[in-house]
Amino acid sequence: MYHLECIECHKKYPETKVIYTCTCGGLLDVVYDYSRIHLTKNDLTGPLSVWKYRALLPISREPVSLDEGGTPLYRVDRIAKSVGLKDVYVKHEGMNPTGSFKDRGMTVGVTKALELGMKTVACASTGNTSASLAVYGARAGVPAVVLLPSGKVALGKLAQALMHGAKVLSIRGNFDDALKLVRDLCDREGFYLLNSVNPYRLEGQKTIAFEIADQLGWQAPDRLVLPVGNAGNITAIYKGFKELKNLGLIDSVPMMTGIQAEGASPIVAAIKNNAAAITPDSHPETVATAIRIGNPVNSIKALIAIRESGGTAETVTDDEIIRAQQELAYLEGIGVEPASASSIAGLRKLVELGVIGTDEKVVCVTTGHLLKDSEHVLSVCPKPIEIDATIEAVRAAVFSK
Repeated sequence: MYHLECIECHKKYPETKVIYTCTCGGLLDVVYDYSRIHLTKNDLTGPLSVWKYRALLPISREPVSLDEGGTPLYRVDRIAKSVGLKDVYVKHEGMNPTGSFKDRGMTVGVTKALELGMKTVACASTGNTSASLAVYGARAGVPAVVLLPSGKVALGKLAQALMHGAKVLSIRGNFDDALKLVRDLCDREGFYLLNSVNPYRLEGQKTIAFEIADQLGWQAPDRLVLPVGNAGNITAIYKGFKELKNLGLIDSVPMMTGIQAEGASPIVAAIKNNAAAITPDSHPETVATAIRIGNPVNSIKALIAIRESGGTAETVTDDEIIRAQQELAYLEGIGVEPASASSIAGLRKLVELGVIGTDEKVVCVTTGHLLKDSEHVLSVCPKPIEIDATIEAVRAAVFSK
């Protein structure tokens, strides 16, 4: 039903081979024989979940699952009005079991690890990947090893990895250094790598597209706006929409619009300079730790997704990210970590630039929950008001300006 194929030289590999990139160095994709997949809307009834779409996932065994997926799609009319649009939605991936979209990839990736007979799973991470791998490794009963850039991971994410029993290594370097090391470790020790360079992990993440279309009555939005770090998500979601269109389940594919922080924006630079490949940023820096990545491993796939779909990419400042995070919370009651808010900040900026039209139906993806980075929240929000334990003091504080 499927095989692995290089997106550059098109060399094919069997699904049983443990491989992450082609011998030519190119990225791999999972390629299906769509002529053998007969799927209608009537086949896709019932509650939302990743495994509702199993017919389009490369797994043959019982999945390692915590009921991931099924995240809400909120219509956000106050945000829409504040940016000057009419039809805006937020797909809140922070409502997954570990609080981020990474669970979609890990349920598929860890299941594939078991299917391939792998005994240990590993990743490098800015935080969310490590949390998710630790949880799904524990669920599967296999050891997990995670490498993190020292001092650059939000404590909520670090706590998840530690509590769920992963072996956590704090690297004196950035995420790109950690990824290079974990790839070497996996090659030497036979561990199963579950960063987004693994094509099977992206197969789980493409279910975000399936759910959005499903929730919109089997229609695609005009535009999808999302944060971009290692660029796996924009790649996966684009593939998901393309598959639905190929199968006749939707009529169009949205314009894929990637948002990066100003201090970590190699993909935006490549799009704006019409470059065939990115120029890595050796010193990425932003308050949005989840997208603090200077050399995105899926950059080539992301550039293809943006260009083929007629989308674009834009940067936002840390101040714009924090403002968007607060607006989403104050106006809509949706709490997200800073990286997630970059999609809302990017939406506002692109409307102001005239790139996004007022009649477009837009879905913004928010990738992680507010509680992932609570120390950041406490640093930007007003402090609690300390008062005496009297009703007079309470009333004075409540009605004070």
